[in-house]
Amino acid sequence: MALRYKTRKRLAILVLIVLVPLYIVAAVSLVGLFERPSILVELGIYAALGIVWALPLRSIFRGVGQPDPDAEQ
Repeated sequence: MALRYKTRKRLAILVLIVLVPLYIVAAVSLVGLFERPSILVELGIYAALGIVWALPLRSIFRGVGQPDPDAEQ
């Protein structure tokens, strides 16, 4: 199912404004449940979690910054 450009753009905005902050709170809470690791391990955990959220959503973000291909010239 291919999403239209406007739908992808709206979903991208929704994800960035609502879901990413919720993901950040969940990630910090999850890491906080365990004893604090060394700073390098903690940095690696946050870096990995920072990449993981974008992988399933890359199809939504792909091409959103480009001009609307469906718009009339």
